[in-house]
Amino acid sequence: MNGDGLGSPPWGPADPVPELKDTQAIPGLGPVPGPGGASGPAAGGPAADGTRADGSWDSGTAEDAGAEQDSAEDGKGRKGRRGRKRRRSFWRELPVLVIVALVLALVIKAFAIQAFFIPSASMENTLEIGDRVLINKIVYHVRAIHRGDIVVFDGTDSWDFGNTPTSSNIFSKAADELEGLVGISHDSSIYIKRVIGLPGDHVACCNAEGQVTVNGVPLSESSYLYPGNAPSTQKFAITVPAGRLWVMGDHRLISYDSRGHMGDPGGGTIPESGVLGRAFVIIWPPSRWGFLNIPATFEQPQLNASNAAAGGSTAALDAALDNGTPVRPATSPLPLALGFIGAVPITWLQRRIRLRRRNRRSTEP
Repeated sequence: MNGDGLGSPPWGPADPVPELKDTQAIPGLGPVPGPGGASGPAAGGPAADGTRADGSWDSGTAEDAGAEQDSAEDGKGRKGRRGRKRRRSFWRELPVLVIVALVLALVIKAFAIQAFFIPSASMENTLEIGDRVLINKIVYHVRAIHRGDIVVFDGTDSWDFGNTPTSSNIFSKAADELEGLVGISHDSSIYIKRVIGLPGDHVACCNAEGQVTVNGVPLSESSYLYPGNAPSTQKFAITVPAGRLWVMGDHRLISYDSRGHMGDPGGGTIPESGVLGRAFVIIWPPSRWGFLNIPATFEQPQLNASNAAAGGSTAALDAALDNGTPVRPATSPLPLALGFIGAVPITWLQRRIRLRRRNRRSTEP
């Protein structure tokens, strides 16, 4: 022992310092790290096979490894089962989604929006051959028909008396609507024209300047008449009966319109009840896309002035007119697309309700 009295250690410099490997692991605290912080057989820890440096067996290591492997396999199994369930759920939900989408598409087509194909030149240049337009079927439930509107109408009871009326059977109507979704149509009595006169209007042609007049007010039609066309080559004058409309094409020289049916009941007018909707936009081809607005000449306030003048003409058109080729319903992805857009949340909602009911039943005692 050093005798300097300054708190030297209790052993002399020559005494050996205890080595770390001679230390004992305290039971319950696990292996004590060896030099450099390593564990394993040299530090009293278990080897890879679960044996300790002193030959004892650490059963927890191998068992834990096996448990982890089993847990991983169970996780993979659960994931696989969940994936299969999702696939089965998708194929079960798909028919519901398609049926809901078709029903919504039929409702949209029947009551809201429908596409039509223009096969003739009677509305040039406003509408050209091959154009596809959408008609709004709701608008006339919220407002009256306006002068200048381009309307699609059924001429069965006004211009095409010889045509056989379509069946009123609900199944036949459903079949017709389904055919309409893919652009198939057998109806040859659907026409598209511009409204010139409303019920009670006195429509005549022509004044001293060769213009069509409505209630004595001349129409400035140069913005929509086919270039070079006169407003009319046939003189006429008619007071539009109640509940009916006077309609004309924009390509007046070849348009077979109200002027060509002046000898028919109604004097060439069509019933308001026959109007299917208002054409409001050209959707095809893309180069022709645009809205079909009411020309400014029909916004004149004087047009609404009452004109009680009566009169009429039953003279036939003396100009060469075409055969009045009707418009045809055309394929449009819009109703079907809107149907699918509406079907997705509906299908999701009914699935959530079904799962909630199933979970509630499973938790009941």
